[in-house]
Amino acid sequence: MKPRVLLIGDSISMGYTEPTRKLLEGQAEVERIPENGGPTIRGLENMAVWLADGAWDIIHFNFGLHDIVVMEDGKHQVPIQAYEQNLRELVKQMQATGARLIWASTTPVPPGEVSPFRGDEDAIAYNAVAKQIMDDNGIPINDLYAKTLPRLAELQQPVDVHFAEHGYEVLAEWVAASIAAELGNLASD
Repeated sequence: MKPRVLLIGDSISMGYTEPTRKLLEGQAEVERIPENGGPTIRGLENMAVWLADGAWDIIHFNFGLHDIVVMEDGKHQVPIQAYEQNLRELVKQMQATGARLIWASTTPVPPGEVSPFRGDEDAIAYNAVAKQIMDDNGIPINDLYAKTLPRLAELQQPVDVHFAEHGYEVLAEWVAASIAAELGNLASD
């Protein structure tokens, strides 16, 4: 039986799911949560259901792009302190499955008036908080932020956090490579 991989994330992960499946065909069974993972508060509400579909060998996950949304009152949908608490709890729940975890950093927010409004400085700050949590727990990081930043004009849609079709294919290459590395670690255990 092939190792089972679960992808958890927002619409960005929805965009790279199919190309990731194709890249890992024959190596792993790649599945995805049935909805947009949204902010960490949605993750806390749904994680038990998302994890309930059997045993997972690897979970590649991300939360952040929805947490940093600036609401009409000028506050973030999930303030950074709550994001840290929520993400620590989500990591604990995923670790309890025994799966190997891989964190995907939140991708950059391009310049301009993206809708709903977000700022790239918040993506950087929330990624820093997430990095500390992953370092504390020995979880490898697939740094999609750093990988996409120099290629944003090529990969991302203009004034939009979403990617062009080619961009999702490139993201999938990086996601599949990070998962393949962990598959190799599974084999050597």
